[in-house]
Amino acid sequence: MAYHIDPRSIDQTDSRLGTGTRFSGTLRFKGSVTVRGEYEGQIDALGFLYIQDGAHVRADVSAERIIIGGTVHGNIEARDEVEMLPGCVVYGNVRAGRVRIADGVVFEGRCEMLRNSESLDVFSAPLDELRRQAIPMIDSSDQLKE
Repeated sequence: MAYHIDPRSIDQTDSRLGTGTRFSGTLRFKGSVTVRGEYEGQIDALGFLYIQDGAHVRADVSAERIIIGGTVHGNIEARDEVEMLPGCVVYGNVRAGRVRIADGVVFEGRCEMLRNSESLDVFSAPLDELRRQAIPMIDSSDQLKE
């Protein structure tokens, strides 16, 4: 299986919510976390999050980098990138600097690419600034004239 994000970062995660584990609440971390069980609530992270195949997450998720192999019900935001692995299921909107979607992914939602994601701080930026940072849609007035 080809990963866009270095697979060694998956093996070296700081913390794990193991298979058979159920957790609810708000999860905040700076390092890296692997979710193998069930999680419900909210995830606000400054690090790397791996949602493993078989995991079920019902949460809005915000992290630096995210790999999804399991099922997510909720909006996902990554300052760097989101990677959806074959067989994963995502019901929610994705917002990231880079997105990679493999064959066999079930994705129901919108995808929005962030411009200049390295300089964006989603935890402290006002909503108007976040909207300005998003890549604007081309409207009819911006199209080339013949």
